[in-house]
Amino acid sequence: MAQNILVTGGAGYIGSHTVLQLLLGGYKATVVDNLDNSSDIALKRVKELAGEVGGNLTFHQVDLRDRAALEKIFGETKFDAVIHFAGLKAVGESVQKPLLYYDNNLIGTITLLEVMAAHGCKNLVFSSSATVYGWPKEVPCTEEFPLQATNPYGRTKLFIEEICRDIFRSDSTWKIILLRYFNPVGAHTSGYIGEDPRGIPNNLMPFVQQVAVGRRPALTVFGNDYSTVDGTGVRDYIHVVDLADGHIAALRKLSDAGVGCEVYNLGTGKGTSVLEMVSAFEKASGQKIPLVKAGRRPGDAEVVYASTDKAERELNWKSKYGVDEMCRDQWNWASKNPYGYGSPDAAN
Repeated sequence: MAQNILVTGGAGYIGSHTVLQLLLGGYKATVVDNLDNSSDIALKRVKELAGEVGGNLTFHQVDLRDRAALEKIFGETKFDAVIHFAGLKAVGESVQKPLLYYDNNLIGTITLLEVMAAHGCKNLVFSSSATVYGWPKEVPCTEEFPLQATNPYGRTKLFIEEICRDIFRSDSTWKIILLRYFNPVGAHTSGYIGEDPRGIPNNLMPFVQQVAVGRRPALTVFGNDYSTVDGTGVRDYIHVVDLADGHIAALRKLSDAGVGCEVYNLGTGKGTSVLEMVSAFEKASGQKIPLVKAGRRPGDAEVVYASTDKAERELNWKSKYGVDEMCRDQWNWASKNPYGYGSPDAAN
């Protein structure tokens, strides 16, 4: 029997890639997404890419805070596990609208956990983030580092992690895996699904991509006086398909005895500077990316990258793709979909 997996936020960037890998891996996937920051076109395309197993995908446009709708979904299908991506994720917006973030991310998650418990589904993979490390004093970041989020978005991830740890302490029949992502980039090799941020992107690569397709005049580089290879900040970029495969590895791990509540970093274990990334993208795309240099942003760390030893050892997972493939796939998606899933008129 194929396992039934509920995927919250499954129409989003990482969610849609994971749903595709689930279907191709022989799972059945039910997606719950309020389409607040995503598009149902992504799921239509996932269905097509999945070919004959595309029929194993079901979609409900539901907000996690809508308990009655969630109860109905759990009443109709017995789920083996939940992968929980759903949440707002713009750092800047979270600083301006903290209550929006706490309401959406925390209340949505608490409702989900309560409904899961009521229906006897106690297997969870949670989409956490390297933001829970704050600005680490040293690298690479191991899972044992002290936790300290520096903005409301990061705090929602950290609070949810703490809620999960508390739930497990109170009821050891839960099995929970917390995945701390580093910087997801790239797209499916088909160029058919990818990242489509609404409004102003929050991360480097969508910005680079929008400059390359002519939607923005230049890329602003914040900080060029760090003590790094070229003065720009260094981050751990991970291909979104590698990240999706990390979730499948985590699901498999949930079937082991005595899992408890475990945390794993998902990254490549290597740092890449902003300028190295831009140069790799220029090479992949054949486009010149004009740069505007600006001062450091307050609170930005100089160098952050993951220790991935624990995931390699316990999940039997390791990233396969390097920066060149990330940029190649990102450009393939961007050049085929310059306005993401939308049209030029809808873009702002």
